[in-house]
Amino acid sequence: MNDSSPQGATSPHRRNRGVAELFRLCRLRLIVLAATVLVISTALFPAPQACAQYQTTASRIGDLQIGAGFVFAKSDYNFTPINLFGGALYTTFDIRNHWGGEFNFRHTRASSDSTVYERTYEIGPRIFLARGPLIPYAKVLYGRGVYNFHNNIANVAFNMYTFGGGTDFQLRRSINLRADYEYQTWMGFPITNLHPSVITIGVAYHFHE
Repeated sequence: MNDSSPQGATSPHRRNRGVAELFRLCRLRLIVLAATVLVISTALFPAPQACAQYQTTASRIGDLQIGAGFVFAKSDYNFTPINLFGGALYTTFDIRNHWGGEFNFRHTRASSDSTVYERTYEIGPRIFLARGPLIPYAKVLYGRGVYNFHNNIANVAFNMYTFGGGTDFQLRRSINLRADYEYQTWMGFPITNLHPSVITIGVAYHFHE
């Protein structure tokens, strides 16, 4: 892939690379392990409240919600942390008692440089539980990320994958609130893969019978 992005990192940044990568790997493994334990344990021993909601979902073709939210992200281009803020659109469609799919779109812009932004398109499966009004979930997504470099010197797209999770809260029958976290990996990014950490706070309309 041809890329006209800025040149490499300085020596101090390179010396910190190993420590930063080890920290990211440990954090990712902890997130995946915690989500897996939560899903398996509660799926094997469902609460009574959950059973009624599962039966409701199973009685129709699928369970759909469409939402939007505010995004707060931390990225690390060239080993230099940057904070980004923006918005998101997302939709989930659950076709079984415990699993379904998700698609989301995000656009965030750096707080320190308005010419730098990250835009992502992601889709993939998710697994969820129902605990009264709470619906915790875990997901694995794949998609495309677009990075716009400083002063618009380059605008390049990269394949990416995401591990994430969060919870929806049923405020009303038709309204769900969401708190969501994603750990993204942008593959083939200059110097090293990009690993944004992304938090989304959203609200969705939940379609029902």
